[in-house]
Amino acid sequence: MKIAVGSDHGGFEYKQLIIKFLQEIGQDVDDVGCYDNQSVDYPDFADKVCAKVQNGVCERGILICGTGIGMSISANRHRDIRAALCHESYTARMSREHNNANVLCLGGRVLGQEIALDVVGTWLETEFAGGRHQRRLDKLS
Repeated sequence: MKIAVGSDHGGFEYKQLIIKFLQEIGQDVDDVGCYDNQSVDYPDFADKVCAKVQNGVCERGILICGTGIGMSISANRHRDIRAALCHESYTARMSREHNNANVLCLGGRVLGQEIALDVVGTWLETEFAGGRHQRRLDKLS
């Protein structure tokens, strides 16, 4: 699977950690930035990740900022993007199973590293259940 990954300065360290994890488990990563700890604007990187998912260049996206809130708000402004801010594996699983989330948002300043990687792993391995959940998603379009 090809995954677009982006962060602002608040999520930069976790972005590096997550990219390494994704590569280790055989995922194809498209790193859209940021590329250091210098202050940047999170909507710019949310736009880049969402464009890659919308255009089919990447199947899914991951966005990281300090809390994950800004990235989530920014990503969900894009048509056909279903971004989920997840803090543990249960919400990660439900975001995929029930909501078919195609963008995962994380807070680099609010999650421990092990939890963040668990959330990413769970989110990647969970499939959309379809059925009644698809009917509900259709109402969002």
